[in-house]
Amino acid sequence: MKIEIPRDCERMGAVQIYGLQKVYELDSGGNSGKLDTSHNDVIRSIPSEALYERQKNMAIVVPVKNERLKLIEGVLVGIPHPCQIIVVSNSPRGPVDRFHIEKEAITNFCKFTNKKVLVVHQKDAGIAKAIELAGYSELLGDDGLVRNGKAEGMIMGTLLARWLNNKYIGFVDSDNYFPGAVHEYVQEYAAGFEMFDTDSTFVRISWNSKPKVMENSLFFAKWGRSSVHSNKTLNLLLSHFSGYETEIVKTGNAGEHALTVDLALNIEYAAGYAVETHHYVNMIEMWGGVLPPSESVASRDKVTICQIESRNPHLHESKGEEHVEDMIDASLSVIYNSPLCPELLKREISEDRAMRLKLDQPEGVPPVKVYSNLSTLKLDTFLEHCEVAFGSETEALSLV
Repeated sequence: MKIEIPRDCERMGAVQIYGLQKVYELDSGGNSGKLDTSHNDVIRSIPSEALYERQKNMAIVVPVKNERLKLIEGVLVGIPHPCQIIVVSNSPRGPVDRFHIEKEAITNFCKFTNKKVLVVHQKDAGIAKAIELAGYSELLGDDGLVRNGKAEGMIMGTLLARWLNNKYIGFVDSDNYFPGAVHEYVQEYAAGFEMFDTDSTFVRISWNSKPKVMENSLFFAKWGRSSVHSNKTLNLLLSHFSGYETEIVKTGNAGEHALTVDLALNIEYAAGYAVETHHYVNMIEMWGGVLPPSESVASRDKVTICQIESRNPHLHESKGEEHVEDMIDASLSVIYNSPLCPELLKREISEDRAMRLKLDQPEGVPPVKVYSNLSTLKLDTFLEHCEVAFGSETEALSLV
C-alpha cells in the first residue's frame, strides 16, 4: 500500500491526533528484497508482506444482529485470510433461532475457505459467568447475561481477542454491502499499525463517500449527518484547550476502527451509539494532561490516533431518520457530560439540539451509560473460565 504521511498533528498531553491520510495505491506490491525509496519524503510504501505480518496478529470483530445472511457472508469474504474473525451475534434464539442459522452459514463459509471463525452469542451463559467471576458485573443485566447493545458486544469481542492472544483488534460492521470495502479497511488497519508501531495506536477509517440515490442517480455524499456533528464538536473541544481553531478530527463516529489490544483493555466503552465518540473523549480525559491524573489510570508516553481515508465508497443498510438523530444525541452526550467540556460548548450543544429536535428551549443532553475500562477486570480469571467454556463446546461458543 502507498499511503501519504500525515500532514498535521494536534497534541494534548500524551495524545497525538494525526490528520487524515490519503491512500495512493491499495497494493504497492511485495518487498522484492529492497526497500522502495521513491517519494519517501511524503509517501510511505508498505509492502504486502508487512501488512500480512500485522494481520496475523489481528482479530476482526463483527457484531451481528438480525443481518441478512448474504450481508454477513460478504463481510466475511472481505476480511483478509491471516486475520482471526470473531463474530459476536445478538440475534434472537426464538421463535426462529436466527443465531443457529447464522452459525450454519458461517460453518459453510469456513468449509470452503479453510478458515476458523470464533462464533459467540452475546447472551452466552458461560461467557457471562466468566465475566461475573472476573469482577466486571456492570456488563451484565438483571438476568445475569451480557446486556444488549453494540458496545457490549464490542467489549465481549475485545476480551475474546485477548483470550486468543491477538495483539491488534479491529471492528467491522456487519451491514456493509461491499466486500471490497471491508478488505480495504483491514488493509488500512494494518498499514496504520505498521506506520505507528506502538502499544497505544488507534486507527480510525474515514469513509471516502456514502452513496445515496437522489433523483434516480447516485450521489456520493462526503459526510453523514452524524459525522458532521460529532467531528465539529470534538474539534471545538480541542480548540478550546489549544487556543487555535482546528479541523483535525474527521472520524468522530468511525465504526470501522482498530486499536492495539493493550489500549483496548485500558479505555472506557460508552453504551449505544456513543461508543466511538467516547473513545476520543476518554483518551483525552485520561492522557490529555487537562484533568488531574487518576491513580487507576496507567500513564503512557504516547497515545497515537491515526486517521486514514478509504478509497472504496461505504454502502450500508439505511435505518431511518430516527436512527440518525439517536446517533447524534449519543455522540454529543459523551462530550457534553465530560468534565472536559467547557460551559460555552455545553450551551452550543444544547442550542443545536433544541434546533434539531424543535424543542421549546435548550436543555441538557442526558448522559449515556459508560463502562469502566477493562483493566479493572481480573483478566487471568476471565481467561481461565473462557478455557472452560470453550472446552465444553457449548452451542453458543464454538470455533467453526
